[in-house]
Amino acid sequence: MEKKAQNKNRLDIELTNEIAQGIYSNLAVISHSASEFIVDFVRVMPGVPKAPVKSRIVLTPDNAKRLLKALKDNISKYESTFGELKGNFDGPVMPMNFGGPTPEA
Repeated sequence: MEKKAQNKNRLDIELTNEIAQGIYSNLAVISHSASEFIVDFVRVMPGVPKAPVKSRIVLTPDNAKRLLKALKDNISKYESTFGELKGNFDGPVMPMNFGGPTPEA
């Protein structure tokens, strides 16, 4: 009987081959309104003046907080396995020129 209850509450998550490939992003832009959080995942490339949004995720405030909690938990597990991340997490998010020359038109 207990096994049936577990199966009833189970959620099957489908991951298509296309989505499984993932999308590379090196910048996230986060904004919010009273009813939602919007996370735009952007790919910034050196020497390219435009940075396209590769994916946009819209979350309720409750789910945004759940995501924050899940990320904190996963980062903690990552660091306990691989060591502490040692970036400058209080400074600017990313230099827009990646430390190389500034593009000119």
